[in-house]
Amino acid sequence: MNLKIGFLQILPGKSLEENFLIGKRACIEAKDKGADIALFPEMWSDGYDLPQKDESLHHLAVEKESAFLSGFRDLAAKLQMAIGVTFLEAHSPKPLNSVVFFDRTGKEILHYSKVHTCAFDLEKVLDGGDGFYTADGFYTADLDFGRGTVRIGSMICFDREFPESARILMLKGAELILAPNACPMEINRLSALRTRAYENMVAVATCNYSEGHPDCNGRSTLFDGVPWQSEGVRDMCVFEAPGAPGVYVAELDLDRLKDHRNRDVMGDKYRRPGKYAILSEETVCGAIGGDFSIPSQDIGAIRQQ
Repeated sequence: MNLKIGFLQILPGKSLEENFLIGKRACIEAKDKGADIALFPEMWSDGYDLPQKDESLHHLAVEKESAFLSGFRDLAAKLQMAIGVTFLEAHSPKPLNSVVFFDRTGKEILHYSKVHTCAFDLEKVLDGGDGFYTADGFYTADLDFGRGTVRIGSMICFDREFPESARILMLKGAELILAPNACPMEINRLSALRTRAYENMVAVATCNYSEGHPDCNGRSTLFDGVPWQSEGVRDMCVFEAPGAPGVYVAELDLDRLKDHRNRDVMGDKYRRPGKYAILSEETVCGAIGGDFSIPSQDIGAIRQQ
């Protein structure tokens, strides 16, 4: 059983209305190519445009109950194809970087807001989506795509750099993580995605803006989460788009993934959560820039132990 994922690696327009029309055409093309779900790049509603002045920023923000979102809800039902649409979400005191997934009937099944915002850069004007909807900020949902069901979750761009994002989704049963993106995809970021897939036995599908969008280069990817089979080691990267704009469709073999999850030793199989208490600490001694040294007066005591 294969799930067909449409990567809408396209360039945005200059207004919300134009982006809706461009996105609509891309979704129709994805459906024509056989996609079960279409995924947009990050913050499609405004093409990842983040004014640093409050008035301009809030003017671009979109309510979740808006014509823009309801238009894609209706489109999902009309096409009988799931759609993951991204947007700058209106929120107080600061907007959110969000994605909503509609299933093939137009039902909203998942609403996620980026937890790990790039607060060191343009996203300092945004709120992080930690705890607005559940205690930990990460959610999963069952996506019925007609021929079967897959449990999905989402993380957005910088979220991938934090192993906890994918780990929580895995613990909540995610089989497929859908990841909108807006940055240059190079060997290190691609390696992070590969690692999230490997260590959690999940598939990770990432949709990026194409070349021609500031600081982006396409290379949307699908890592299927299966690093080996009976015949030996295999490449988990089953799809990588070129840099050019386009609507690309890749297939995820769900039977192979489910079989791997049943048989292999990664994911939750041999975790020891009782040893990980430090992960829940807000401030950790010895973090980057911390002091790893041992006071000289303690050296003698350590030697005697």
